[in-house]
Amino acid sequence: MRWYLTGVVVSGFGTTAMWLVSGVWVKSLTGSDSLAALAAFALWAPVLLGPLLGTLADRVRRRPLLVVLNLAMAGLLPLLLWVESADRVWLLFAVLVLYGAQGSVHDAAEQALVASVVDGKRLGTFNGLRMTANESMKLIAPLVAAGLFAAYGGGPVALLDAASFAVAAAVFALMPVREARPARPEARNWWRETAEGVRLLRASRVLRPLVATGAFTMLLAGVNGAAIYAVVDRGLGHSPAYAGVLYAVQGVGSVLAGLLTGPLLRRIPERTLAAVGLALFAAAMGVRGALPYEATALAASAVIGLGMPWVLVAVMTAVQREAPAEAVGRVAASANTLVMAPNALAIALGAGLVAVTDVRVLLPLLATTGLAWAGTLLTGTYRQGLLARASGTL
Repeated sequence: MRWYLTGVVVSGFGTTAMWLVSGVWVKSLTGSDSLAALAAFALWAPVLLGPLLGTLADRVRRRPLLVVLNLAMAGLLPLLLWVESADRVWLLFAVLVLYGAQGSVHDAAEQALVASVVDGKRLGTFNGLRMTANESMKLIAPLVAAGLFAAYGGGPVALLDAASFAVAAAVFALMPVREARPARPEARNWWRETAEGVRLLRASRVLRPLVATGAFTMLLAGVNGAAIYAVVDRGLGHSPAYAGVLYAVQGVGSVLAGLLTGPLLRRIPERTLAAVGLALFAAAMGVRGALPYEATALAASAVIGLGMPWVLVAVMTAVQREAPAEAVGRVAASANTLVMAPNALAIALGAGLVAVTDVRVLLPLLATTGLAWAGTLLTGTYRQGLLARASGTL
């Protein structure tokens, strides 16, 4: 699967660059902060339709679907060269919505393809390497994108992203993978198939608590993200640009998290990894809010980058292991929607909370709830282990 990881690196570089530039591009053309914020929402909004979009990944072979999706974006993005004035911003928004929809299908197809070709014992290692590749691009792509945009505007960034999609399509096309054609039920109904994916997720005793933990983690992450500028300004006394330093350190922590994921998942179950990840993230969030010192903030940012990805990788790996092969795309897309949707709500909620609450109180309070959730999850894991051992001895 080295070909697959190469495709992830290439497409991840272009995607990160485009996500960074889209809001800046809208702001530079319109001068509107609200429209710039809507650019991020346009990219994110299709995630809400994840269960519906993910159904496509279970109806066709996944590798050809990935090739088509990447080629489609490679052909679509050059249209953004026409976005040169405020009256053409609508075209940028339209492309961003399609970009987000493509991403939802792409993620579901990727997870389903990995589940079908990677041995179950190696899934944790592979998903960790995938995360390391993605997070590494997040350290490099913003610098390249910011430099291109400052020098030449948004058009070259769109072309760079289009080129990354074209290369990714070629990589996926060359991937030596043999897939069986999905079985075709006699009565194909898109809504019924989508509902089946949601039902499978809800019925799984393994996936339910993990997806709930992922959703709760992203809820905390949204509030934490909304509070970052208050931490930088009120706590550390720096300009808002210093938030970029904290995010960069967080990215380094995420790269390390990906490298450690495989060895950890060979020794502990996904539920334990998720509990440990949530505990680390929550504790670091509370410390960064309560102790306004630069060294503390930097260390806490690295721990946040270490802990939060473990929760997300645990959810992804469990879905790939637990979902039926013919429904991995739908279950993965449903899980992704449930995990990511609270983040957007929490960003808005966090903006309001930061306005009326001191972050030195708010973040430690949220950290307490996160630690309590992690403890409950860990206790449940311990009880399941006891029951399993007891049943094995009877």
